[in-house]
Amino acid sequence: MPRTTSIDTLRARIDRIDDQVLTLLNQRARLAIEIGQRKHRSSASIYTPAREKKIVARLEAQNAGPLTAASLRPIFREIISACLSLEQQLRIAFLGPMGTFSHQAAREQFGARSVLVPAESIAAVFDEVEHQRADYGIVPVENSTEGMVAATLDRFVSSPLSIKAEVLLRIEQHLLSRRGTATRLQRIVSHPQSFGQCRQWLAQHFPGMPLVEVASNAQAAALARRDARVAAIAGDAAAEHYGLHPIATSIQDQAHNCTRFLVVGRDGVGKPSGDDKTSLLLAVPHEAGALHRVLAPFANNHVSITTIESRPVKDRAWEYLFFLDLLGHVEEPHVVRALAALRRRCLLLKVLGSYPAALRPV
Repeated sequence: MPRTTSIDTLRARIDRIDDQVLTLLNQRARLAIEIGQRKHRSSASIYTPAREKKIVARLEAQNAGPLTAASLRPIFREIISACLSLEQQLRIAFLGPMGTFSHQAAREQFGARSVLVPAESIAAVFDEVEHQRADYGIVPVENSTEGMVAATLDRFVSSPLSIKAEVLLRIEQHLLSRRGTATRLQRIVSHPQSFGQCRQWLAQHFPGMPLVEVASNAQAAALARRDARVAAIAGDAAAEHYGLHPIATSIQDQAHNCTRFLVVGRDGVGKPSGDDKTSLLLAVPHEAGALHRVLAPFANNHVSITTIESRPVKDRAWEYLFFLDLLGHVEEPHVVRALAALRRRCLLLKVLGSYPAALRPV
């Protein structure tokens, strides 16, 4: 029989590999510093989501395992974040407090080396970036079960900010408490949207239990930490931040529950990545067939619309603005042609941003 390699020998091999990894990481960091210096000289944007997406997508395509994509992404997210911080440490505003899904999305998108700044509302996230107290902001815009986030759409009407990237976060809702047991439980607290996402599970497992709505899942987690009779519906970030334990995990009614977040910034539209989306805000004449005429240029130029949502104009009754997401970048010829035709048919057309389509959650 062949002699089995000892654990000490295998560990020695790992040590040598770690030494090589360390050397390569510092080589990468020195290159990042040089790139950052050149960006500063040319006033180029430090944050380049199209480039970051290409890095992760290329590595996932080359990955032969045994590391999974779910393991690979956070590793390189932190490598990119650490190198980016050598160019410039970014301040990122998000819908707080700490422990919300927005906090989790910000951390996954920008990594641990960024300064994450909680804001009290979606409007406040926009304000932080507009007044240059934060470099970028991240806001929720759509949930796969609960629909669009009206506060985010409404803020885009007046904001000069543009969309830089989108983030898809798989929403795992857990029932959390201080002890991790339902004994002595008297009420469950959470954000109204989380209750909506877990309605069937709650009816089956806790019929008749008082459900108390609060402003955020993080606030619910804070209440559960203070009172053993309270359980909170919240995610992993809240459980970690507030030191709670699960009574039950993944209690959302839809297994593939995702929330889409948008990264907003002041530095305009980025370059095409080859797999992009464009978001628009438009107003049409208040007359029959107006929306149909507006949508025709997209079909004529083979531009796919992925989302369309209407919002009332606040100072004019029964008039509406429309938000559209489409596949493609504003610099691509077929999108250019569609927008040129669209401008002639709209009362208002505002390009909110062209940005890399998010990688699917793993």
